[in-house]
Amino acid sequence: MKRLALLLMAGALSACAWMPAMPWQEQAAESRAPLARKAAAPATASDGTPIARHEGTEIQKVEFRPGVSSATVERLARTAGCEGGLGAGLVSEPGPVEVYRMACSNGRTFLARCELRQCKPMK
Repeated sequence: MKRLALLLMAGALSACAWMPAMPWQEQAAESRAPLARKAAAPATASDGTPIARHEGTEIQKVEFRPGVSSATVERLARTAGCEGGLGAGLVSEPGPVEVYRMACSNGRTFLARCELRQCKPMK
């Protein structure tokens, strides 16, 4: 008899879980819920430079990482008329083939591809 009573109670409780919420319960839950706020977008990147935007879309910034061939790429950039900035930073993962980027003082970007430390400018 006790088992039958327990089964009936369990069935009643599980049936309550399947019942749709009443309209007044939904309104009460909405009024208690805190208002969702958007986090303010940071004004600067992690390195302190301003975040660039183009037509409302934030431009992803790759942080400066020096690589094995950074000095070689900086020399190549100087011969191509590119000077200034932080220097040549590694854009790809370190390995046998690496891609470097250097921001020039005149606004251009110099790219170089180094394969086994043999670097050539990219066009």
